[in-house]
Amino acid sequence: MTATSELSRLLDVRQVEGKAARILATADERAALAKRFGLVRIDSLSADLDLARNDRIVEARGVLKAQLIQSCAVSAEDIAVTVDEPVYIRFIPETETQPGADDEIEIDAEDLDEIPYTGHHFDLGEAVAQTLGLAIDPYLTGPNADAARKAAGIGAPEDQGPFAALKGLADRSQ
Repeated sequence: MTATSELSRLLDVRQVEGKAARILATADERAALAKRFGLVRIDSLSADLDLARNDRIVEARGVLKAQLIQSCAVSAEDIAVTVDEPVYIRFIPETETQPGADDEIEIDAEDLDEIPYTGHHFDLGEAVAQTLGLAIDPYLTGPNADAARKAAGIGAPEDQGPFAALKGLADRSQ
């Protein structure tokens, strides 16, 4: 997590058992997140999460919803995007025996959304911001992408790269 999150919502691990959390981003928070993620703008961002605690481990489950405007990766046209993403995050206390940079670790699917925290507080808002960041398609293309490629003299993605020559061979063998 970043030290200065644009969507910070600090919660005390000792006070979350069985509670629900609703995160609704303000206009300033949405503008800061749009800048962080390279978006044109974020029109709405909310998350409804149920919280459950087992000792010092907190699980947040729910849904993230957002309406945003993103630039096409090819033509730079504005594209409206709807995000409706399930959220499952586990906040775990940071341990003193963290793996080193060269240590090999094995990760299960359940381990992928674990966020360590120190002390008694974790930042649910930053976790929601990170979930939004992962939901954004960095190569989103709009309806005018093919025309923009053609105007720039660039072929379609399937006509580029190391296998493009093989495609030509396959066409000739028929």
